[in-house]
Amino acid sequence: MTKNAEAFERLIEIMDTLRANCPWDKKQTFESLRYLTIEEMYELSDAIMDKDLDEIRKELGDLMLHIVFYAKIGQEKGAFDIKDVLNGISDKLINRHPHIYGDVKVNNAEDVKNNWEKIKLTEGRKSVLEGVPNALPAMVKAYRIQEKVRGVGFDWEETHQVWDKVMEEINEFKEEVETNAPKDKIEDEFGDILFALINYARFIDINPEDALEKTNRKFIKRFKYLEEKAFEKGKSLHDMTLAEMDVYWNEAKKEE
Repeated sequence: MTKNAEAFERLIEIMDTLRANCPWDKKQTFESLRYLTIEEMYELSDAIMDKDLDEIRKELGDLMLHIVFYAKIGQEKGAFDIKDVLNGISDKLINRHPHIYGDVKVNNAEDVKNNWEKIKLTEGRKSVLEGVPNALPAMVKAYRIQEKVRGVGFDWEETHQVWDKVMEEINEFKEEVETNAPKDKIEDEFGDILFALINYARFIDINPEDALEKTNRKFIKRFKYLEEKAFEKGKSLHDMTLAEMDVYWNEAKKEE
């Protein structure tokens, strides 16, 4: 047995012991673990954004525990076990990589992604969009929708066409605002702008979720600097003018 297999077997044995003897582990269900798994995913995301390799390792361990836990519950229900889970993903990977395990030819990673979506349709799915979870955050969902429809050829041909669409949506939004259109109509047009911008980001190989999160973190860092400087001066932000706050804001930018 390899060291990797030994480590995995150790985790499975620990899971079996905990499920049999620990009061907390014994009472867990698919449903009770669900929100904890979502939390672990966000913690992994934070570690990745922070480029903290040690923390990434730890969070991957937490996720691995959850996978083994779900498999244990599935085994108890007589539905599946960890072997079924592992064989299932192995079979899927082989089937969806015919350029490696078959005679299909590809030129680049984009060809691989496109083949992936086409193969999914042969596996019983009626729509390429069936694989987009309803619960995804809206920005991530928009990006995944656009990626998936591109896989079957539904996409713009040139980058400038996508930017033209962005400007078209901005102008339509501006017109609705200026004519005092109903709020739901303005909201619709704003959503169209975001969808078009996400599409443009995808075309120029930028992940919009990562880009926005970096901006969020940058804003938080600058604002905390502003708060600290105001505190050092014995001032309250409520009593400061925007011009005064801008001084510290620009200082924070320079320190970056």
